[in-house]
Amino acid sequence: MTNKAFDLYQQKIATAATEDMVLNMGPQHPSTHGVLRLELITDGEIVKEAIPHVGYLHRCFEKHAEALTYQQTIPFTDRMDYLASMNNSHAWVMGVERMLGIDQDIPKRVEYIRVLVCELNRIGSHLIALGTYGIDIGAFTPFLWCFRDREHIMGMLEWASGSRLLYNYIWIGGLFYDLPVGFEERCAEFVTYFKPKLKELNELLTDNQIFIKRTANVGVLPLNVAINYGCSGPVLRGSGVKWDLRRIDNYSAYPELDFEIPVGKGEMGTVGDCWDRYKVRVDEISESLKIIEQCVERLQKDLKRSPDFDPRANMPRKIIPKAQDYYMRAEGARGEVGFYFMADGKTEIPFRVKARGPSFNNLSVISELSKGVMIADLIAILGSIDIVLGEVDR
Repeated sequence: MTNKAFDLYQQKIATAATEDMVLNMGPQHPSTHGVLRLELITDGEIVKEAIPHVGYLHRCFEKHAEALTYQQTIPFTDRMDYLASMNNSHAWVMGVERMLGIDQDIPKRVEYIRVLVCELNRIGSHLIALGTYGIDIGAFTPFLWCFRDREHIMGMLEWASGSRLLYNYIWIGGLFYDLPVGFEERCAEFVTYFKPKLKELNELLTDNQIFIKRTANVGVLPLNVAINYGCSGPVLRGSGVKWDLRRIDNYSAYPELDFEIPVGKGEMGTVGDCWDRYKVRVDEISESLKIIEQCVERLQKDLKRSPDFDPRANMPRKIIPKAQDYYMRAEGARGEVGFYFMADGKTEIPFRVKARGPSFNNLSVISELSKGVMIADLIAILGSIDIVLGEVDR
């Protein structure tokens, strides 16, 4: 290489070192948890800006809801957050029941069964969040442990509904079917089995110094920023506020149940960091276990099964709400799941439905959290938000 060519090469290197580089992370990157594309503007290893691009898993949910009856749309709510579909259908069903004015007629046993399966599904969803988050950071064993224990939950929900992922179990006015005989006993056995396993998971991952160094003081989300972006669920509670719709709105059987609302406390760093968001999910699993124990106790005593109990007895034959606009929200595994209904009062098909997926709002804050962080830390931040792309795109 001549001196002139070498000088030109050095000049190009110097110019490149002063310019920003645009990197694509996704939509096939394993750590984006689905088909999410992040456009990163970087200065070396430092992320100057992260721009999320969505739309690769569009479910067409709202368009489906305009063409199907209220009952027929329930399977499509399952496909939004497909990791916690019981919670989605619960919110949809409660909204339709309130529009019809039959929400006070739902039998107590039905309400407790709904809460029971929703909390089982919440634990299963959080186990995926914790396991995949561990493997994002580099811990492989917790991933296997979480999926091993989630398999028990999937088996129970399949026993009740006939499906392992998309259940279509909670129906307007009731349930697809009563719990199988022996289901309550199996739930109690699962709680007894799982409590020591959760303790082992904490010892392996939560208190692991490498994991703490990768997550503490990383991706700190101030409370005012979380509120302004409309964050909810563990992302909002990780920033230190007790906002849980199960307590705020007191829907279904939750007012009769005793459980706490875990929040981020900055135990390992700053309030609202990645470790706090992770820890909130771990603590929520413990609280869900308490709820399951209470539901099982009631379902085995004063709400026990009887030969004349029919979970479909209160299902209306025609579902035609009065002309109205109504918004129903519930606490899903990732935050506020909401449905805004526009009923014309004439048909069984809603005129318009707007769905609110918590993952969409939670993902939008990634641009704020990722400024000035390392690319490796961006993976930790995204994993702590715990998105599901079917809910983002809807």
